[in-house]
Amino acid sequence: MATAFSPQAEQKIQDICRRYPNTQAACLPVLHLAQDEFGFLSDDVLDLVATRLSLPKSHVFGVATFYTMYHRQPVGKRVLMMCTNVSCMLRGGYETLHKLEQTLGVKAGGTTADGEFTLIEEECLAACADAPAMICGRRYFLNLTPDKVDEALAECRKLPAHSHSPHGAPHGAAGATSAPAQKKH
Repeated sequence: MATAFSPQAEQKIQDICRRYPNTQAACLPVLHLAQDEFGFLSDDVLDLVATRLSLPKSHVFGVATFYTMYHRQPVGKRVLMMCTNVSCMLRGGYETLHKLEQTLGVKAGGTTADGEFTLIEEECLAACADAPAMICGRRYFLNLTPDKVDEALAECRKLPAHSHSPHGAPHGAAGATSAPAQKKH
C-alpha cells in the first residue's frame, strides 16, 4: 500500500499552503505534520511530501536532514532534546545530559527499551538565558540540573505521547506555535 496522508492531514496541508507564498515556504510545517502523522520521516514519507508540494525530492530530503527536530528513524513516545551548546555547556548541560543517560539507561541518540523516551543531544534550543535547557514535546525545562532530572522526567511522562514537533503543534495539528513554559525553580 502506498504512503498517503489522511484526509484530515490533507486538509491541514491545504490550510498551511494558503498561509505561505509558495510550497517551498510551506515545507517545514508540512514536514512537521508528516512526522506527526507517520511518527518519523521515512524515505516514502519524504517522497510523499515532495510530491504533494511539487518540490524536488532532494530539497525535501535536504530540509529533513538539516534540522534535528525531524526524525528519520522511529523514536520513542516522547522525545527529549537536551541542549549542550555553549550557554548550556557552561552551565552544566553535559552533566545534565549524562544524568539523563544514566537515569534512562541509553546514550544520546538512543531510545529506552520500553519505547518511552528517545534522548537527543541538541545543538541549540534558543533558551540560552535559562540554560541548561531541555524540551520534551512542546514543554521546555529551563535551568535544568542533574538534581532536577528525575522531576523533569516525571513531568514528561504526564505529557501527551507522540508530539514530536517541539517548535510546532501537538500531534496532528501542524502550524501552531508555542512559547516556552515558565521557569521551574
